Amino acid sequence: MRGHTLRTLKRPDNQASRHMQRPRISYPSSSPTLFNRVLFAARETARIFFKIYRSVPARAYVWLAVALLLSGLGVFGFLRWSEKIPGPMADGGDWRAVFADEFSGSSLDTGRWTYCYWWNDGGCTNLGNNELQWYVERGVEVSDGVLRLIAREQDIDTPQGEYAYTSGMVTTGRYGDEGEDAFSFTHGYVEVRAKAPAGQGLWPAIWMLPSDQRSTPEIDIMEMLGHATDTLEMHYHVRVADEKRSFGSDALVPDLSADWNVYGVEWREDAIIWFLNGEEMWRFEDRRLISDEPMYLLINLAVGGDWPGDPDEDTRFPASFEIDYVRIWQEAG
Repeated sequence: MRGHTLRTLKRPDNQASRHMQRPRISYPSSSPTLFNRVLFAARETARIFFKIYRSVPARAYVWLAVALLLSGLGVFGFLRWSEKIPGPMADGGDWRAVFADEFSGSSLDTGRWTYCYWWNDGGCTNLGNNELQWYVERGVEVSDGVLRLIAREQDIDTPQGEYAYTSGMVTTGRYGDEGEDAFSFTHGYVEVRAKAPAGQGLWPAIWMLPSDQRSTPEIDIMEMLGHATDTLEMHYHVRVADEKRSFGSDALVPDLSADWNVYGVEWREDAIIWFLNGEEMWRFEDRRLISDEPMYLLINLAVGGDWPGDPDEDTRFPASFEIDYVRIWQEAG
């Protein structure tokens, strides 16, 4: 079966999570400008202030005012940041940025990303696909405005035994069962500008999983096999009546390893739509089966496994999956 298959002993699929999505301020669609958004935020801040004003002792007013001022400055800063992020390449809606990383620093921002699946044990792998790599922190590098997930041919001893390859992955999820994801969301538009590596046995992927740490639903924004760099793989996996069902499409495209490409997915209540460089490639429209729960993002470079097969003598290591930016928007209204 195409696509990722997660296998872990951490959580059965039917176990509920204690995670709750962080609340966000929503702005009226009639107020798209920065000025009107700031007025809206100020009005909401004042409303909260006077609500609390009636219920706290007088000595707390000063500290309350300071806290609300700092909160308002934080909202203002977020709005200025959001206005600076351009909209999706396949522009067709009124979007506001809720997450963006341009990788302008010299290391991964661990406030936004993790280095492994939630079952991190000094590294991790995906046992469900019989992959050959062990993901490690040193497989993730950031420099010159680019995130690099680097696969190397090197032996490593792990809690799961010996592996012949190391590689890199990042997620906006979390480690373990407790706490919150670094970032998760429900419905929106995801866009990633990336350059994929070629080579038998290499398997770059950009995908999404639910915050409750089940293995489905799963949205595979982009998958590519290193021996078939002219084929874009797009999949959606969902569980129906305790049975996993998979839907997907592949598209013949120019060599994805030859240059940078922009991969996108618009996740709506009534459709999931895949894009390449702003052009629609496929859509799934069975509303009954479309996820409406918080999901988080994963980006990885796998080596080997049931689907891509093993590397051969022509596969060059180190191999790098390069990411220029990651941006996520939600509808402004």
